[in-house]
Amino acid sequence: MNPPELFDSLADMAVFVRVVDAGSFSAAARQLCSLPSTVSRQVKRLEQRLGTQLLERSTRRIRLTESGAQVYSHCRAMLGAAAEAVDAAGRLAAGPRGRVSLSAPTAFAKTVLHPLMLEFLQRYPEVDVQLVFNDLHTDPLIDDLDLVIRLTTRPPLGLAGRTLGAVRWLLVASEAYLAERGVPHQPMDLQQHDCLYLGENTDDSRWRLSQAGATETVQVKGRYIANHAGARLDAAKEGFGIANLPDFVAKESLAQGQVVQVLPDWELQAGAYVGSIWLLYPPKRYLPPKVRVLIDYLVEQFA
Repeated sequence: MNPPELFDSLADMAVFVRVVDAGSFSAAARQLCSLPSTVSRQVKRLEQRLGTQLLERSTRRIRLTESGAQVYSHCRAMLGAAAEAVDAAGRLAAGPRGRVSLSAPTAFAKTVLHPLMLEFLQRYPEVDVQLVFNDLHTDPLIDDLDLVIRLTTRPPLGLAGRTLGAVRWLLVASEAYLAERGVPHQPMDLQQHDCLYLGENTDDSRWRLSQAGATETVQVKGRYIANHAGARLDAAKEGFGIANLPDFVAKESLAQGQVVQVLPDWELQAGAYVGSIWLLYPPKRYLPPKVRVLIDYLVEQFA
């Protein structure tokens, strides 16, 4: 391919990447404000210039060929380099301004991030924030986000990241409830109590607690089952039982004495919202000032 053809193909390469990321020609066309037939012609033109088939097409889906996967990798890197060039220019030309998008699990976003964002907006009046409450696993490279917070023991490969802390799960109840029903001293004592748990699957009512290398599993029951941590906390404060909660949800109520920790010497194991708090972003060498100041701010606040 000669230089003029190469330059003419750059736009088609970008469209090809968008088709793969979007999963279909129609979805890519909507994102590009174009027509599916136009997007299809651009990819076909790129295949003709490269002399290889990039996509296997069917009525329902597309799939990368072996050569398509290799071409996609290089085209994606090309777009990343272009984005870094734009970011570097913006970094030199201006201070932090513009919109930053940040996605986080719903309970964490509401309890922890939302209060922090209000202070951040006051500190940086030229930076806007879009906070996305989302319990799905989002990817900043695919979902057009600047930053993603994920609570996990295994952060995804291919992203840059900072750890902000760790998440622990606690058992809490109101003092009034414990005065009436008694204070559990061992995990098996929980069988005699009303417990507040998620209820999304059958394993949610099997609480696992560990201490000094030993683990005990307790089948719990209760009158109120709710798959929202805030709802379980409210029920615990009103005396409806012992709730399992991430520590960031229970923190303020514990500090105010609205609830107390149950079995504090035992470590509660959970299936979700566990591990480290990861702040993830695309692996760019130069981050826009608006993104950099939000990263630095969050690191400062969690420290």
